[in-house]
Amino acid sequence: MNSLKTILANRRKVAFLPVPLFVLTLTILPGFATKCCADDTVRHICVTKIVSHAALDAAEKGFEAGLYSAGFKEGVNVFYERHDAKGEPAQADVISKKFAEGNCDLIHSIATPTTQSVLKFVHNTPVVFSAVTDPEAAGIVPSGSSPGSKTGTQVTGVSDKWPVPLQMRTYAKFVPQARIWGTIYNPGEDNSVSHVSEMRKAMKDLSLQLIEVHATNAAEVEAATRSLVGRVQAIAITADNTSVAHFEIIAAICNENKIALFAGDVDSVPRGAIAAYGTDYYLIGYSAGKKAALILKGIEPGEIPWGLMEKFSLVINRQAAVLQGVNIKPDLLRKADKVLD
Repeated sequence: MNSLKTILANRRKVAFLPVPLFVLTLTILPGFATKCCADDTVRHICVTKIVSHAALDAAEKGFEAGLYSAGFKEGVNVFYERHDAKGEPAQADVISKKFAEGNCDLIHSIATPTTQSVLKFVHNTPVVFSAVTDPEAAGIVPSGSSPGSKTGTQVTGVSDKWPVPLQMRTYAKFVPQARIWGTIYNPGEDNSVSHVSEMRKAMKDLSLQLIEVHATNAAEVEAATRSLVGRVQAIAITADNTSVAHFEIIAAICNENKIALFAGDVDSVPRGAIAAYGTDYYLIGYSAGKKAALILKGIEPGEIPWGLMEKFSLVINRQAAVLQGVNIKPDLLRKADKVLD
């Protein structure tokens, strides 16, 4: 196993490996190829994610890097069918149905809605999930299955469950004067509902008020954010794919109205959040890729324990703080693992 330092050092190098022409062709053509090439040892990896945004894209790259580090190289002994549901559950089902009818050797499902969709239609092919918040509550792993457990099914993977109470305590230190907070989420995403439930309790424990608004697309994200103007002093975004996919919209409104904005994933900090105490989604994907490699080498997925990514980092964006009218205390800057100027 590579050290964390080595993994991060090689992150950019692996993420930008050249893609062979035939792989690009497979990616853009409708339907599925029935064979990569004459060599039967070439594995067909089907990939589906609910939407493209920085965190999920990082998980996808990390997964492929994890496989690459285990000897599974694109265009040599593995090829990928990559699909994006564009935030549409119905499209996720279309993709999953095609997977069920195709000849995937393994499926990488990124995020909760896509993993739930895959498991509705695919019953035998190994599935490795990444960026799933609460696999048990979402029905992805068996009831009572805790992190580190074997599922005994076709499924394993890596959860992105955040330390919500610790996040809220940390963010409250940035803006101690903020007593009313807001959050925006899609109630159709089980992952979002789970996180907001934890956020609600954490805010109550901190004697803070939380105003919740819903959004299912870009237009609704903008409207929901504007509805919070004048009502809240700070906004915290959950592991909600709808909001995170349109994070720049939220950030622009927060900048305009001097509302402090916080994220739970570190990939959203360069996109306009003041800070995030969260996980690196590339490492979530990398860990999931390592589990996928074990499956491709012959181990049953149900014998590979699913787990949590438990390494968290505090990342701060000083420019966002200035735009949102927040003066960051020196002690918070000293505690940061990374500071963006």
